[in-house]
Amino acid sequence: MKSFDYPPVWTLLCVGLGLMLDRLWPLEVFGAVGRSLGAAAILVGLGLMLLAVERMRRAATTVMPHRAPSALVTDGVFRWSRNPIYLGDLLVLLGVLLWADAPLGLLALPLLMVVLTRRFILPEEARLAEGFGPAFAQWSKTTRRWL
Repeated sequence: MKSFDYPPVWTLLCVGLGLMLDRLWPLEVFGAVGRSLGAAAILVGLGLMLLAVERMRRAATTVMPHRAPSALVTDGVFRWSRNPIYLGDLLVLLGVLLWADAPLGLLALPLLMVVLTRRFILPEEARLAEGFGPAFAQWSKTTRRWL
C-alpha cells in the first residue's frame, strides 16, 4: 500500500468514486454554470499546488508526504493555508465533479478531506512539530489547516 499511498492517488480514487456515483444515479443540476465553475476550481487547485511546490523547492525541502521536511515554509500560499497542496487536491476534485455535473459525487469531498487529514496531514504536522517546535506551533496558531 505504501507505494501507492500518495495524495494524487487518493484524489483520483475519489474522482472515480464520484463519477461512479453519478453513473449509478445521474442527476443534471449544474449545467453550463457547473462547467465554468468546475474549470475555475480545477485551475485554482492546480495553481495552488504549483505555487506551493515552487515555495517548497525554493526552501529546498521535500514535497513528498512521507519524508521529513528540512525547512518550515510559512510564506507565499502557506500564509493562508498550512496545506495548500491538499486544498488544491480538493479543488481539483470539486472542479471535476462540477464539470461532469455529478452532484452525488460531491459526497467524495468529505471522504477525501478525512483521508488527507488522517493519512497525510496529521503525520506531517507531527514531523513539523518535532522538527521545528515553537516555530511550527506559532504558525499553526495563526494559519488554518485548510483555508
